[in-house]
Amino acid sequence: MGFSHAIGGTAAWFAVTALIPTEPVLGVQAPTLAPAALLAGAMVSAGAALLPDADHKSATISRTVPVLGPVVTSAIGGVAGGHRAGAHSLLAAVLVTGAAVGLGFWRADVPVLGEISLGPALATVALIAFAAKARDLVSRTSAAWLVGLLAALMVIVAAPDTTVWFPLAVGLGFLAHILGDALTYGGVPGPLWPAVVRPPRKWSRTPVLRALWKRNGHIALPLVGATGSIREWVVAVVLGVYCVYGIGQALLALAAECLPFLTD
Repeated sequence: MGFSHAIGGTAAWFAVTALIPTEPVLGVQAPTLAPAALLAGAMVSAGAALLPDADHKSATISRTVPVLGPVVTSAIGGVAGGHRAGAHSLLAAVLVTGAAVGLGFWRADVPVLGEISLGPALATVALIAFAAKARDLVSRTSAAWLVGLLAALMVIVAAPDTTVWFPLAVGLGFLAHILGDALTYGGVPGPLWPAVVRPPRKWSRTPVLRALWKRNGHIALPLVGATGSIREWVVAVVLGVYCVYGIGQALLALAAECLPFLTD
């Protein structure tokens, strides 16, 4: 479900960024993410976790974009080969992450704000709007876009250097969606898509094995079972608690950065 995917995207963001070493490794210093960038990445990753479902006309993305949403998602579904096909592949994850990197080169001078990364800013508006709608933070589509616009303005001011965190957030969110769908009965395309590798006949006749590698070439580890199952809700709740913890830590770090006396 869109709600679970959005939470999964944010959880993936906090989990991976927490592993970034603060000390040089083999003489290479990993980039440091400021608290504002951590919060911005959490929102963007939640929205990016909905992108693979742009191949389905009933997905959150379709419902968040009036008129054009169903048209665009139907077109993407046709090109990708249907729902849970090309748009849910590792190739799609690479292409989307590459596009996020490319957006970083689209810069423009904006009155008051000065020079900004316009590409990531516009993408952030849409991604956060998708996340707000998926998490039921707002009920109306117009309100979702307003939340996206306000959040993007905050990102531009507080975390303007999108070079590192924006592509990382998009890529992690997209991959989190693929992983989430791989945990259901339907699974996702194999890692070599568009090449479809099907299992041998004996494999397909074995009850347990055929659930892991399906006749259509999809790969699955159906730990949560069917979409919308009780198990999915349990996973979503656990990840939600982790996200709240991550957001809380980032907010405390941001407060300490803005108000130095808190650390005294």
